[in-house]
Amino acid sequence: MHRRITSPENLEAVSRGLAAERDDGRVLMTVCGGPGCQASRCHDVASEIRKQVKDRELEKKIRLRVTGCHGFCEQGPIVLVGPEKIFYCRVKQEDVREILDHAANGGGAVERLLYTDPDTGRTVIHEADVPFYRAQTPDLLLQNRQVDPLSIEDYLAIGGYSALGKILAGMEPEKVIQEVTDSGLRGLGGAGFPTGRKWAACRAAYGEEKYVVCNADEGDPGAFMDRGILEGNPHAVIEGMIIGAWAIGAQEGYIYVRNEYPIAVEHARIAVGQARDYGFLGANILGSGLDFDISITRGAGAFVCGESTALMVSLEGKVGEPRPKDVEPVERGLWNKPTTVNNVETWANIPSIIRKGAGWFAGIGTEKSKGTKILALTGQVRNTGLVEVAFGTTIRTIVEDIGGGGLDGKKIKAVQTGGPSGGCLPESMFDLPVDFDLLQEKGSMVGSGGLVVLDEDACMVDVAKYFLKFLQDESCGKCVPCRIGVSRLLEIVTDITEGRGKPEYLDLLEDLGETVAQTSLCGLGKTAPNPVLSTLKYFRDEYEAHINEKRCPAHICKALIRYVIDPDKCNGCMACLSACPSGAIHGEKKQVHTIDTGMCDKCGICVTVCGRGAISVQ
Repeated sequence: MHRRITSPENLEAVSRGLAAERDDGRVLMTVCGGPGCQASRCHDVASEIRKQVKDRELEKKIRLRVTGCHGFCEQGPIVLVGPEKIFYCRVKQEDVREILDHAANGGGAVERLLYTDPDTGRTVIHEADVPFYRAQTPDLLLQNRQVDPLSIEDYLAIGGYSALGKILAGMEPEKVIQEVTDSGLRGLGGAGFPTGRKWAACRAAYGEEKYVVCNADEGDPGAFMDRGILEGNPHAVIEGMIIGAWAIGAQEGYIYVRNEYPIAVEHARIAVGQARDYGFLGANILGSGLDFDISITRGAGAFVCGESTALMVSLEGKVGEPRPKDVEPVERGLWNKPTTVNNVETWANIPSIIRKGAGWFAGIGTEKSKGTKILALTGQVRNTGLVEVAFGTTIRTIVEDIGGGGLDGKKIKAVQTGGPSGGCLPESMFDLPVDFDLLQEKGSMVGSGGLVVLDEDACMVDVAKYFLKFLQDESCGKCVPCRIGVSRLLEIVTDITEGRGKPEYLDLLEDLGETVAQTSLCGLGKTAPNPVLSTLKYFRDEYEAHINEKRCPAHICKALIRYVIDPDKCNGCMACLSACPSGAIHGEKKQVHTIDTGMCDKCGICVTVCGRGAISVQ
């Protein structure tokens, strides 16, 4: 039964009581319930723990908590045991009894379920010693481990809503804005605009009716940072929005969630309902006179709706297309009223800044990029998942120390940062720190936080084509530079990958890319040329090989490769001939085979089935 909280003093007493209730001497078993672990059946593990605790009457010894994402998605399901956080990975239902035996009787760790460091071969007992976590600076992801996302009481027990209590007990809105400004927090959804400046402009804007909006329309391929926070700790986002509402003078707020995130939608709705029940949303919040509430809106399914003006148009019930920014949303945004839009990660940082102080946050990061950034580490790297690092951490640290380097010993060639509109940086630049301005200077960006690792087998021309195809599909088509320009960029790059490229195409790509970037209406079009311009800058030799030699060095572009059989290695076993779906391989048994390149569809099956390594790609 909920306890309605009526004042900051009441809030502090309730939080202390809830913290004491949880400090009851029982062994805490924490099961990661993030999307990666869910795919590995973590809920079956959690259900088995509940069942066995009940059946074996271990309620006085064991307490279970299912949380949001811990980050190390690849190793799920993850189970942490006790205050020392024994780290069990890839746990199955049948492992539960053994884990419980050790946890209930203080018998140490189950050796076979511990993480094994692939570099040393040694098992690692505690979470903090797992290489994936050692170089991280967790704050938001640490909170994920501490709360059940469906329990407002868990959030209150770790100091949740105390930042709200602090400001309502005696911080004027201007003081709150100054604290956020002094922290150096910048928008973590991509643009990197100083949050305090945005709030100050919205507060100063003319009009009594104002709005705060949480942009949770995370549409970048391979990006799931906002999802991890909103699913794992929705109350941090809600508290941040309430603080923002107090600061700018808003009465209504919206969380605009990507439609493809049903769990995030569900958790946000439950959290908003709990916040209302406890008195954190609604009329006269904590007896302060603040009236504010939040609504949940499901996204329209378009990538462009992640752009702030398109998002607001969609919220108004119209087709999500960007507006010109001759007048900023802080002056005329949602329904032409002053509006502050920040993404999930930005809002979630606000409570910690208010609670710990601007100096704490400003002490992390670089001169112009403060705090931490959550990145989605994906691609051809050993360790994948969500990582939270201080700004200033180098790309090399993320890829090699946290990510563990390339798969199967392959050399890393590049990283693509910032989502589909980001740029590709070569391995020679991996000592570059993660910083808004430095990455932008080099032709890439922090963006939403996607970081895709590309190894030596990647074709950078094909990578540019892949992202251009995505951006062409997702362009709303409202402005000519983006609608026509991105399509033309894709046509030229496609010609290059299919053997129709000409030397003059390279200058054309650069000129066209710069024109699209300078003249497009919104951020999608302005950054869409980045994949082409950055790969041209750092991997020009690959473009030249495609054009001048009609050759794909990575053997990815099908039109520029051919399969050949080495007569010295072929023994006429007929394995390739039997497997070839296009009938392109000819030869008699125990005689050297040949490939008809005109019939070959370049599927690569012949290479796979040949046991003698007689077939190669040229």
